[in-house]
Amino acid sequence: MRVLLIHADRFSFRVTGETSVAMPNELQKASREGEVGESLVVFIAAEKGDEADVDSVVNQVLKEILSLADQVGTDHLVLYPYAHLSSRLSSPRVAVQLFDKLCQQLQSHDQFKILRAPFGYYKAFEIACKGHPLSELAKTITPSRSEAKSTEGVEESQALRAEKALKSEWIIMTPEGEQVSAEDYSFVTRPTLKQLYRYEKSGTRVSDQAPPHIELMRRMELVDYEPGADPGNFRWYPKGQLMKRLAETYVSGLVIAHGGMQVETPIMYDYQHPGLNLYLQRFPARQYVLLSGQKEYFLRFAACFGQYLIQHDMQISYHHLPSKLYELTHYAFRREQSGELAGLKRLRTFTMPDLHTLVKDVEQAKEEFLRQTDLAIQCMEGFELDYEVAIRFVRNFADQNKPFVERLASCCGRPALMELWDERSFYFVAKLEFNFIDALNKAACLSTVQIDVENTERFDITYVDKNGEKQHPLLLHASISGSIDRLVYAILETQSMRMSKGQKAEFPFWLAPIQLRLVPVSEKFDDACKRVLENVPYRIDYDDRNITMGRKIRDAEKEWIPYILVLGAKEVADQCLNVRTRDGAQRKMPLSELLAEIEPRMKGKPYLDLSLPRCLSQRPIFVG
Repeated sequence: MRVLLIHADRFSFRVTGETSVAMPNELQKASREGEVGESLVVFIAAEKGDEADVDSVVNQVLKEILSLADQVGTDHLVLYPYAHLSSRLSSPRVAVQLFDKLCQQLQSHDQFKILRAPFGYYKAFEIACKGHPLSELAKTITPSRSEAKSTEGVEESQALRAEKALKSEWIIMTPEGEQVSAEDYSFVTRPTLKQLYRYEKSGTRVSDQAPPHIELMRRMELVDYEPGADPGNFRWYPKGQLMKRLAETYVSGLVIAHGGMQVETPIMYDYQHPGLNLYLQRFPARQYVLLSGQKEYFLRFAACFGQYLIQHDMQISYHHLPSKLYELTHYAFRREQSGELAGLKRLRTFTMPDLHTLVKDVEQAKEEFLRQTDLAIQCMEGFELDYEVAIRFVRNFADQNKPFVERLASCCGRPALMELWDERSFYFVAKLEFNFIDALNKAACLSTVQIDVENTERFDITYVDKNGEKQHPLLLHASISGSIDRLVYAILETQSMRMSKGQKAEFPFWLAPIQLRLVPVSEKFDDACKRVLENVPYRIDYDDRNITMGRKIRDAEKEWIPYILVLGAKEVADQCLNVRTRDGAQRKMPLSELLAEIEPRMKGKPYLDLSLPRCLSQRPIFVG
């Protein structure tokens, strides 16, 4: 930061225009014009690097101002943002943050009368300098703490800081409504619930070893690291991309059937938008920030922003409630700390199904919360995933809504870890999570539902009640699956744990990239294989490679293919197939019987074709 301090006989200024970096609420904090007599005028320019430790910079500037004001004997201060002091200016957001904090610090000293000029506006000023030895003083201030880089130069929101400072009471609540202190609860029947409790209480998300799904996602040619991108961004190969699209289609189908109205919103937003800027401080995430000219934008970390702005513009009455907007976010971005990145579990770019529901009051919020919990349970069952339940409440909300808390625990059908907060540090008063426990005993949140009590007022979202009056509704946030990327992580981790117990891994049938593979005994049966291919309405491929049949079967086993169909002279003569399944069984059955067996496994699930050649000899190798 550059600072120029001038002891003046008189100083005046007036706003003459608005620049491209003017903050919407700046004139609420500062004056359009002002005039003072004898005073200390402080010209300030925030510089690149100041964001590394804002508090350190502010404290150093404060010390300089207090010292010089005492020496020259003045109690009138003028704070004047002045970009011309530096050619290395910080972002407008950081500059305003520094300016705000400095003003707050000075206002705590009652002896000063402070005149503040606005940031981001053209201004004309006149000054008469006193001319004594202390009347002009220039300073360069730099952050003093090297450890300020510990968050990789990414500013933390108020919510992130609040999350670290939270004091919680931990309780286990049974489906019958019994509550036991987590320290006293016997986890014999739910060892993974104990792992969740330990993980939550530790307060760390850092992974000290690679989770097993990383090796699997590469070996199965699903997903891989992208060395040309920021860490936490991945390349998806055809098989993985198919699984991802299938998961997206399934989740979106559930939400739309529930009444979600699907929309699409931008991936970047103006950092200076007054509502969005305040919301960023209430959401526990780190943002990617882009600079376009002199304007700052942030990449969305959820679909919230776009849906809030749509809901603000919607015209609805109590007849329309609950009103549900849904977006499958391609993509959302969170600049997680590098030590927290762990394959598909925690990454920086991801796909998140986001549902936002407007409800008229707490009673409607609770009913919709339970319905969306049921939807999340259905979603987890569709992906064949086990999970542990965490429910989090502000204490006074839980105390005032005990029947709801009990119904929620009963709905989940298993013991739940309940966290109680004495104070509300976030925008929500109630939150449900379905947490997956992986092979390293680490937890990852999948499904979530929340009751938001802040943002409809912040974004002036309203509905017309039965008396014709405008009211602010409550808002539910829900992702019934969690991020699609994390679902793939949970599926792979589940199979890794199966293999560690000596069991064979398998995808849910509808998600398997290859559902059936044809293995001919020899190339003489190519025509018979082609006839089978033409009559199977599922993802089937054909191993036409010039290798042994035993090698072909082993490769199919390694790919976790549910049905391996061997076709030779005997099968052609008997008009049947030799069918091998993941449980090790071998059966001879006609194609019609096989298709009848598969049909119920696909009921209620989406189907998509795989964008790879059907013949294995024509496929590239993606991971060598």
